[in-house]
Amino acid sequence: MKDKNTAVLEKILSEISIAQGLMGSHDMDSFLEDEMVKRAVCMTVINIGELVKNLEMDSRSRYAQVPWREIAGFRDVAAHKYQTLRMEDVYVTVKDELGPIAEEIEAILEEGARLTK
Repeated sequence: MKDKNTAVLEKILSEISIAQGLMGSHDMDSFLEDEMVKRAVCMTVINIGELVKNLEMDSRSRYAQVPWREIAGFRDVAAHKYQTLRMEDVYVTVKDELGPIAEEIEAILEEGARLTK
């Protein structure tokens, strides 16, 4: 894996951690009522999607188990159609889907570290 991709993957992990931290112990109802948290989480989701778009295509293809296209697409909806974005979808994405994605990215980084030794 190239250094640029490693840096991007590390930043994605950082942004996932930020999104999860912002979500904290919010349940769906408290998340939907907290405008500041909703906006902050959405901006972080946008950041994650933008970072995915900076990964080289060969890396995205090599690690197709990660839903890169869906992540980038969610970013596009969050950025360009914010007013119609279903906050319930944002909540589920952050609470249920970002953790497994982070695990996949951590495995990719571990593989890359082993290969460069």
